[in-house]
Amino acid sequence: MYYFYVLQSQKNTDWFYKGSTPDLKKRLEKHSAGLVISTKPYRPLKLVYYEAYLSKEVAIAREMSVKHSGSVWMPLMKRIKESLNVLER
Repeated sequence: MYYFYVLQSQKNTDWFYKGSTPDLKKRLEKHSAGLVISTKPYRPLKLVYYEAYLSKEVAIAREMSVKHSGSVWMPLMKRIKESLNVLER
């Protein structure tokens, strides 16, 4: 399996990180340990969304489409924020 995932900073809740990986658990451990330069200053982080894919290429394509297209990211971010608001109630 390959994963596309979204992390949210708990320090700045308006900041999200989008990535892909073949091993979600290990990748989250690296983010949490501060071993990923791009997320280190935003720790602690929370996994708020992920999708599973059978191929690496599709997971990376999804990551790129979300990162580079506001028309893809904005509806996804809205869904994520709505689900987080439901959990906080």
